[in-house]
Amino acid sequence: MVTRGDTRVATLLSALRQSIGTNQMMAYLVMMAARLVELHRVLKPTGSLYLHCDPTASHYLKVVLDTIFDPENFRNEITWKRRVGMSSAVHDSNRFGICTDILFFYARTSQASFNPQYNIDDPEYQEYIKERFTMVDEKGRRFQPTSLVNPAYRPNLIYDYKGYKSPDNGWMITKEKMEQWDKEGRLYFPKDKTGRIRRKSFADELKGMPIQNLWTDIPELNSQAQERLGYPTQKPLALLERIINASSNAGDVVLDPFCGCGTTIAAAQKLGRKWIGIDVTHLSIALMKYRLQDMFNLVEKKDYDVKGEPEDLPSARQLAQDDRYQFQWWALSLVRARPLGGDVGAIPRGRPERGRPERGRPEGKKGSDKGIDGVITFLDDNTGQVKRALVQVKSGKVKSGDLRDLRGVLEREGAALGIFITLEPPSKDMLAEAASAGVYHSPGWNQDYARVQILTVADLLNGAEVKMSPAALTFKQAQKAKPRERARMRDMFERGEDFGQD
Repeated sequence: MVTRGDTRVATLLSALRQSIGTNQMMAYLVMMAARLVELHRVLKPTGSLYLHCDPTASHYLKVVLDTIFDPENFRNEITWKRRVGMSSAVHDSNRFGICTDILFFYARTSQASFNPQYNIDDPEYQEYIKERFTMVDEKGRRFQPTSLVNPAYRPNLIYDYKGYKSPDNGWMITKEKMEQWDKEGRLYFPKDKTGRIRRKSFADELKGMPIQNLWTDIPELNSQAQERLGYPTQKPLALLERIINASSNAGDVVLDPFCGCGTTIAAAQKLGRKWIGIDVTHLSIALMKYRLQDMFNLVEKKDYDVKGEPEDLPSARQLAQDDRYQFQWWALSLVRARPLGGDVGAIPRGRPERGRPERGRPEGKKGSDKGIDGVITFLDDNTGQVKRALVQVKSGKVKSGDLRDLRGVLEREGAALGIFITLEPPSKDMLAEAASAGVYHSPGWNQDYARVQILTVADLLNGAEVKMSPAALTFKQAQKAKPRERARMRDMFERGEDFGQD
């Protein structure tokens, strides 16, 4: 049972169970409550928590969060419009379509950091600029002239300037400040000197429309989005950047305990924060490593550490014993192969769609593999035709018949290569069976590769690789961070700026 000293959380969960019963929702709430208690515990006084959920659980979760964080530390219930709603099933349903999700924002204490956010591209803001900032100075900067008349009588601010009489109440600024703004081109002088000097308020110095608790400017990642990696619950990078910018500063630590494909840690890295990402699946861990490599050229064990992955043969055996699917996904990550579900017919084939990875069954789905566990797709000539290396993972006893089965799958699927990953060392008969499959000739590299290759886990842990042409495109690559962003982050870390606050 979850407790928090005074047992309030345990009491709440007991009451919820009496109210909604023992079901999947109750199991979810117990799971989340345990994690939220721990997240509250590790947060520093300057930290905040954001929880993303849908409307089916948001009302329950808010009560749980109020109990753990206390109501006075509630900051916002943010409504995120993530879908346009044009394809909603509302026309065939008994309810309105759902196009929003909820983000709960709680602070650890009143000391929590917060930086207001703005949207300079907001259509309403752009219309405001167009209507109000109608004048343009000699440098091409759009401005509106604003009053410099003091609202109250200030005799010490009554003075004439360049032939313009002082207002009866005096100016809002001293004569020295007036001269400074004049030199900086910040004053508007009407042609008629009976008029008033006014200040030039420049449009380009405004930050934009202040962000409220309704977020309609960050759409979901559709099938055409460039940053889409194919992970089913992937969030837009812009969403996490807004959250991290609002509630942390450069050098702070960002923690995502449900990290998925690593959008949070990618946003944190991009914005110069330190980060910790946690996930229970080795598929997610693999995707995070690929993303950090593709976006920032970060290398495991050099730039960051991964805790919990097998690092030697005994720990690999233990993972296989504990969960063969997790072992399978981890082993596939050693050769950067994309996991597949049970239907071999869904193995991607043909030409890539506009450079994106081919669509097959959802990655990481458990089921009967029918002879194949993963796939590496690659381009090997100038025709644009996608070639495939099919990967099979074995964690138990292996025999030469397994290699014959793999050869049969290659023939059936018309694949170029077969990769056999085994926890146990292969027998002589298995090596002979693999050799009898012949070679695959790479037209793009004019080189021959063994058509069936056996790689043991021990080999892979010692740096062995699949022997194939290097033009692989198994996973869609994350877009690289812009050079200017990478240089800014590097300089910040080298100077050791602002690393004290978490």
